[in-house]
Amino acid sequence: MIEMKHISKRFDRYKALENVNLSIQKGSIYGLIGSNGAGKTTLIKLLAGIYQQDQGEVIIEGAPVYENISLKQKVFYIPDQPYVFSHYTTKQMARFYQHCYPNWDEERFEKLAQLFEVNLQKKIDTFSKGWQRQIAFILALSANPEFLILDEPLDGLDPVVRKKVKNLLIHDVAEREMTILISSHNLREVEDICDHIGIIHKGQLVMEKELDELKADIHKVQVAYRDGVPKQLLKKLNPLHTEKRGSVSLFIIRGDEDTIAKQIRETNPVIFDLLPLTLEEIFIYEMGDIGYAIQNIVV
Repeated sequence: MIEMKHISKRFDRYKALENVNLSIQKGSIYGLIGSNGAGKTTLIKLLAGIYQQDQGEVIIEGAPVYENISLKQKVFYIPDQPYVFSHYTTKQMARFYQHCYPNWDEERFEKLAQLFEVNLQKKIDTFSKGWQRQIAFILALSANPEFLILDEPLDGLDPVVRKKVKNLLIHDVAEREMTILISSHNLREVEDICDHIGIIHKGQLVMEKELDELKADIHKVQVAYRDGVPKQLLKKLNPLHTEKRGSVSLFIIRGDEDTIAKQIRETNPVIFDLLPLTLEEIFIYEMGDIGYAIQNIVV
């Protein structure tokens, strides 16, 4: 289990995180999303033990992370820009990580290298960004970590490789109960793989929920009436967002789906549809609800 308790972190006068509480259960895939500068990278570097918090506790398996060598042998972090030693080949980096991670699986390393068709003798810094990220995943998964921390993990990968990587991650979660934290701007990717979501804004974790629960609490509704939407209905629904498309009105509404449907049907609409919301849409409206300016929203 991963926990952050009352975490704060400053860089000179800049407050990156303030009183953050976060909990990630073992075997979960947790998606951390937020606007630019919200504090995502600072948070995951604290979890990886790269930064030390100013206040609070960063705990994995009941122990503090920072300068905890035995615990870090269970944690693998892939940053936005994967780091390798200058002029090292994939084979040489594998030998380095083999000495760092006691659960290193050489057989798996060879199989993954074949799966991704990587030239093990070629220097990593001569590969493209996408290839370097593939190599980072090969090394990470061969280390068999219990905790995998990923910053923009699928950036630069083509669709076929993305699918391979996601399948491998899901396999390790299912087989070994590996715990994954993913920080990403690609909300469609997060929605595809994560079971829990945390939304961070201006250094504070403003929401933390299971993805299914998050989706169950906010809805997109399309309705049309012969004489316009009843004013009394609007008061009951109290929509987060309202939009007019010809004779059809679109609402984003927070609440219980059955209750919302019952209230609308009682007003005898000509058209009534409850439509699914993507994680990207949920993020836009939740952020808008806490004062994050979104212009030209396309639903």
